[in-house]
Amino acid sequence: MPKLVALMSPERADDVVDPQTRRLLEDRFEVVWAQSAHAAGPAAPGKPPALDPAAVPGLVAGADVLLTSWGTPHLGKELWADGNGPKVVAHAAGTVKNLIDPVILDQGVAVFSAGPRIAWSVGEYCLASMLTLARRLPRFDQAIRHGGWKQTGFRGHELAGAKVGIVGASSTARALITLLQPFHCDLVVYDPYLTAERADQLGVRTAELRETVESAYLSIHVPNVPETKGMITRELIGRIPDGAVVVNSSRGPAIDQQALLDHVLDGRLYAALDVYDPEPPSFDATILQASNLLLSPHVAGDTAEGHLALAGYVLADALKWLEAGTRGPSFVDPAVWSIAA
Repeated sequence: MPKLVALMSPERADDVVDPQTRRLLEDRFEVVWAQSAHAAGPAAPGKPPALDPAAVPGLVAGADVLLTSWGTPHLGKELWADGNGPKVVAHAAGTVKNLIDPVILDQGVAVFSAGPRIAWSVGEYCLASMLTLARRLPRFDQAIRHGGWKQTGFRGHELAGAKVGIVGASSTARALITLLQPFHCDLVVYDPYLTAERADQLGVRTAELRETVESAYLSIHVPNVPETKGMITRELIGRIPDGAVVVNSSRGPAIDQQALLDHVLDGRLYAALDVYDPEPPSFDATILQASNLLLSPHVAGDTAEGHLALAGYVLADALKWLEAGTRGPSFVDPAVWSIAA
């Protein structure tokens, strides 16, 4: 029976491994769960503890499969130096770029990431943010809380049929595109790697960045790579139509944050920010009181159901790979490592 080592604290395991997946693991593998004694320190409020890097080599010895998540230390290439390292790394979290050295991909190690499952949660956040700000709900909420009622001469807008610009055709963008289908929007995507054939499959049209930002709704879905830093410039923000809704759930550095806030504070744009530059942000009272600004603490992909499904999601693909060599949606393709999130 192959050996699987869960390189995560018991608290994190409770967060990302549902009961059905635990039963599957016990049926298919000799399972070793990291214990509290392997933690780097005590848990912080609301955050499971990370594992102690010094505990990793001993835990990994003889493992065929590693189940990892947030709090797993970096897995250095030395773990595979003798040619007998784990065959599979199944990451019950998002990006694996800080988890592994890409050189192990060239050694036949299969790596899986739950990023596509998290993408659905992010897509729901983006849709919720668009609808919330389109209908101007924060403004109406504040009016009620301060003794007001109807906002004379002020109405929200519908999402249906609107032009939605999407920057980056990542897995989160594809989840949002699926969720937007009932709204019959004009979906415009900027992504230099998106082919015409793939765009047609997604039901979107491609455009240059300048045209993409000229949309009633703009959602950003780019990876954190040097090419995307500051790509939504002050000049491009100035091209976004008055009253438009901007959603950033990808990475704070992708957009000129101060320029966007300037346009929000003068009432020209509405924005939903889940990511910032830097994190956590430090905003003054004027920004915090803006009713056309929706703020959340980098939780777009954080849902109770989504987290509990992560281990099962990657392990389903890992098992298919072990049994038949097939690549599922969570497989990390070495060919796209440089442009992946």
